[in-house]
Amino acid sequence: MKVLLMHPAQDFEPEKSIPFERDIVRDLGLDVVLEAMSRGDEFLKDVAKAVLLNPLEDPDEILYRQEILKDAIKNEDVVFELFSIYEELERSKRKRWWGVFGWKTPSNVLSGARNAMEVLLQAMERLKSMAEEHSDKFESRGFARFFSMVREELNEEYLKRVREQVERLRFPRGILIRMRLREGCEPAGFLLVKQKEKSIVQKIFKRQKVYSFRLSPRDDAGAEVLDEMRNRALERVARAVACAADHVEGFFKKLRTELAFYVASVNLYKMLKEAGFSVCFPEPLPSRSSSISFKNLKSVSLALLKNGGVVGNDLESQGKSLFVITGANRGGKTTFLRSIGQAFLMMQSGMFVLADKFSASVSGRIFTHFRKEEDKKLERGKLEEELSRMSEIVRVMNPGDLLLMNESLSSTNEREGSEIAA
Repeated sequence: MKVLLMHPAQDFEPEKSIPFERDIVRDLGLDVVLEAMSRGDEFLKDVAKAVLLNPLEDPDEILYRQEILKDAIKNEDVVFELFSIYEELERSKRKRWWGVFGWKTPSNVLSGARNAMEVLLQAMERLKSMAEEHSDKFESRGFARFFSMVREELNEEYLKRVREQVERLRFPRGILIRMRLREGCEPAGFLLVKQKEKSIVQKIFKRQKVYSFRLSPRDDAGAEVLDEMRNRALERVARAVACAADHVEGFFKKLRTELAFYVASVNLYKMLKEAGFSVCFPEPLPSRSSSISFKNLKSVSLALLKNGGVVGNDLESQGKSLFVITGANRGGKTTFLRSIGQAFLMMQSGMFVLADKFSASVSGRIFTHFRKEEDKKLERGKLEEELSRMSEIVRVMNPGDLLLMNESLSSTNEREGSEIAA
């Protein structure tokens, strides 16, 4: 089963290493935004950061996520409950014996995997129940496909078979092993055999004669031999059940990861709404159009810090790819630049934007080159530090990427700065 709530045709894999992550977060004031999205939850923060700093470049994929986020905002309680399923699994994991302590014998592995499947079965039943109860409240393609898949894959017949198999793995009648004997009566080819249920008539009138023996309570060597035979017979079953448990747990883990972005986005949406700000879902345009248009665009980080009284900006442009913003000191140039960077990252993550209206051509990756304070370690001068960062950015930039520069090369005079820029 695939979740497919972040991409229409592939799983979401958060990138662990993001180029220039620290610079982008600092320059665009994203720490404040990420704190609001995560509300102190480090997992939510990590996922939100990974999504924001890896923008989508396909307008259709952006719209796919927007649809899902609109559903999440409208059905917040259901989405938060879906998100909590894996957290409850984690709590059960700590309470019950999922793992294997000491020697990882097949018997121990099977016991831990069976315990896991019991808990996972409850989670599957809960998910199926939620799909049947709430699916008609969702309109997005992503959630419609997800709930349809849950109802189809986790049907009653399948869940019944899982219950039966989990109960059978308790071996209430002991285990039946088939093997062959080699020369010298050495056992080989161990196979766990399914025991057939006998009717009452067979139990009473058709008692089969068997050769049997009982171990003496003091026969430690004999007990070790029988335990080894049991483990050899359970080896394949233990491996299969453990693999099945890992697969099902992996699905719920993936569900939590993909929903984390929407949970974090809903957190931010509620915080902005409570502060009295209006947001809009932007219109992503093909990259070739080179257009940008917005009305009353504001910086999200400033809005969260000020909690009101933030001035927005307007812009209407077609066919231009270079903008120079000038103005007096402390006139809001940096804030304006941050608002644009935040808007592009949020739009291309599938989020809303803090504006009355926003549409823009999608870019590739987004880079920032903002002025830094003097190097406290005194390892290099300010101009050298600026040039070093710019060189690293230029080396990895591609056509269609967006570069936001704030007072770059201001550490030298206008003549030298112009020559370097050229």
